Amino acid sequence: MHGDLTRAGTRPNPWLALGVLCLANFLILLDTTIVNTAAPVIMRVLEAGIDEILWILNGYLLAFAALLIVFGHLGDLLGPRAVFLAGLAGFTVTSVLCGLSGTPELLIVFRVLQGVSAAALVPQALVLISGIFPARRRGAAFGVFTAVAGLASVSGPTLGGLLVTEFGWQSIFFLNLPVGLIAIVATLRLVPDLRTGRGHRFDLVGVLLATTGLTALVFGLIEGEPHDWGTVAGPVTIPAIFLASAALLVAFVLWERRRPEPLLPLALFRNRNFGIATTITLITSFALYGLLLVFVLETQLLLGMSPVASGLSALPWTLALSAVAPVAGRLTDRIGGKFLLVSGLALFALGVLGVGVLPDSSSTAATFILPLIAVGVGQGLTLAPATTEAMRDIAPGDSGAASGVVNTVRQVGGALGAAVVGAILQNRVTSELLSAARTALVVLAGVLVAGAALGATMSGRAASTRSGGSGTSDDTRQVIE
Repeated sequence: MHGDLTRAGTRPNPWLALGVLCLANFLILLDTTIVNTAAPVIMRVLEAGIDEILWILNGYLLAFAALLIVFGHLGDLLGPRAVFLAGLAGFTVTSVLCGLSGTPELLIVFRVLQGVSAAALVPQALVLISGIFPARRRGAAFGVFTAVAGLASVSGPTLGGLLVTEFGWQSIFFLNLPVGLIAIVATLRLVPDLRTGRGHRFDLVGVLLATTGLTALVFGLIEGEPHDWGTVAGPVTIPAIFLASAALLVAFVLWERRRPEPLLPLALFRNRNFGIATTITLITSFALYGLLLVFVLETQLLLGMSPVASGLSALPWTLALSAVAPVAGRLTDRIGGKFLLVSGLALFALGVLGVGVLPDSSSTAATFILPLIAVGVGQGLTLAPATTEAMRDIAPGDSGAASGVVNTVRQVGGALGAAVVGAILQNRVTSELLSAARTALVVLAGVLVAGAALGATMSGRAASTRSGGSGTSDDTRQVIE
């Protein structure tokens, strides 16, 4: 039997608590894209090779994706606020260490540790939102949260270009110190200490199987193209790594089926909307990271824009996403997520095609305005409904694990999108870049259309007609209302 989320401490203001969670999540997701802008400068200053820069960029993502489920469960064990604070403190410290790194090797190590801290922090945010907001307001809360998350993901090129140009590459990491300290203090004062109200046992075997399997998967995605999808070292090959990953993850599922208190409650996937929403989350992340890579290369290599100009040309995307996502969250509460997901994915696909078809070698930033607005609106219509529908009917005791699944899928989707697009663009000279970019974007658009078709099969129930689920306990509802 699942325990209800209970609170300890003073009466929470849910919207102030949401602001703190959004601030911390902004830092975490900003660091998934902002370092890309600084990569050329880091290569020059630290004398890093291409292999080293790839691990500086992706070591963070590897640790982040591989440990999300584990830390989601630890949040259930120790309390989500405690794990959130630990992750936030670790992220702040490792950000400073990244900025102080004098060699590529040190920067890689601290980026991995930064990813570990991010994995501890992110799953707790969804659990805390589910705990402090009643079901009828949760869509609006997730709308604000995902708007900020989307803004962070697409702000990397713009903010990174400005910081690197004005203050050097270290500034993209030092930025996290004052903001992180503010977020720690605000968390202690404004975020309630919610507990699931039941004891747990830690599933060490499940942790090892899940972490190793996901690590192998993400490693294969990152290292596949540099090794021509062949031999890595000795008998170790990329196909063998993928086979090992599949075997470990299958073993994880079989192990979890036998556990009385599993790390990943497989019953989550009996909820059709949870399964569909998590798949759509993977698809949108796949498209987002693939599109970001194409866009940066198109604008900087093909059109000759500076990092700052390239980032500023993405502002229509950022602004449209920020405007639409909160509205989509409120609409999800009223009409459910099905229509918003289908229309959002379709519009997202249309915008991606526009980014691929419209530009030529003489294009300017103005060429991208309309397609990027379509991308931003489509993404904004998708983010909050996908998160809300995934978490809507999850029991409080499983919310940490469910949050870990959603966030893991998001990061694995991003790694897969970058890997697929990177494989299409790899080794293309400038004269071939436009053709390769168009091919990559057609692939992304096709995946988004498939996601829209999947979304059409979801239940169309609105939040106000639902009962039960991962709603807040009666006591917590009374506190909020």
